[in-house]
Amino acid sequence: MKLVIDRNGLLKSLAHVQSVVERRNTIPILSNILIDATGDAVTLTATDLEIAVLDSLDAQVMTPGATTVPAHTLFDIVRKLPDGSEICLDTTEAEGRLTLSAGRSRFALSCLPRDDFPVMADDSLPTSFELAAKELARLVDKARFAISTEETRYYLNGIYLHAADQDGDAMLRAVATDGHRLALVQMALPHGAEGMPDVIVPRKTVTEIRKLIDDVSGTVQIALSDTKIKFSVGSVTLTSKLIDGTFPDYNRVIPEGNDKILKVDGASFAAAVDRVSTISTEKSRAVKLAIGTDAVELSANSPDAGSAVEEIAASYGAEPLEVGFNAKYLLDITTQIEGDEAEFVMADSGSPTIVRDGEDDGALYVLMPMRV
Repeated sequence: MKLVIDRNGLLKSLAHVQSVVERRNTIPILSNILIDATGDAVTLTATDLEIAVLDSLDAQVMTPGATTVPAHTLFDIVRKLPDGSEICLDTTEAEGRLTLSAGRSRFALSCLPRDDFPVMADDSLPTSFELAAKELARLVDKARFAISTEETRYYLNGIYLHAADQDGDAMLRAVATDGHRLALVQMALPHGAEGMPDVIVPRKTVTEIRKLIDDVSGTVQIALSDTKIKFSVGSVTLTSKLIDGTFPDYNRVIPEGNDKILKVDGASFAAAVDRVSTISTEKSRAVKLAIGTDAVELSANSPDAGSAVEEIAASYGAEPLEVGFNAKYLLDITTQIEGDEAEFVMADSGSPTIVRDGEDDGALYVLMPMRV
């Protein structure tokens, strides 16, 4: 294999694919990236056996061929080369070696045979639809903070993506929960998603697809079955296995009888929570809300650090209420509020609280209280 390729294009493609490769691998081939050159293009592929990412880019291919090289080493080399350089990749000189040359720089990297590189089976993906990249980013960003990191409840280690009915309207809904808080984000069901299976997209897949759509303004093609999901973004394709488990009935934890409504300025409230929680101990991170008719007082106490109190304006029409929340969980939710107004719908100090965004009626959060 021998080819010449633009450094900037190669760097961008390597950034897309190499991040799925784990830093420590017991299987050597999984530390490598597959480089496959044919025609006038080169394809880069990386996998951890659960996720596979593939990107294609133009190249001047003199000798077609394929090999695998250490992913992170190649990425670091290309990243440090001068902007705009031309890179030559050549495996014809020495067996088991890839020679990378650019200007006066020359590197020899160890290769492993391409036949050892695992290929994810190309299963049939019967459901296919497209989403605007900004819509997918919204679903991911507003839900992923609530994904559980507790490995024993593995079925909570991802975003539950499914079709749902909302007052007669078909919706595409993303839900995540860790048992302490819940995030539900929805949008109108895209054409082609009718009858889609209910799937749980793993946390790492969520992170990788979010990176891929960070600077994309167009659409994302999504295809899925009940075991796999594939995202196609421009020249990049990400295929992932899904979590094989049953997501719990989250509707049971969304309270229906809450009647006490607190309205605050979202940005001011989030900033106040952040300031007050500085004093709370890392273990409990409790912030108490003392809610009155036109103000809410936030306070935190720590036996070691002292105490903090801050008052902000609010609108509240029920009897005064005191309720405590985990500061980190409260901050995670309030930072998702994009509108000017955050709405807290409560029942009492011991029941789950609903949080809504005044500007986004497609997002709903549930937060369990703490005793303070």
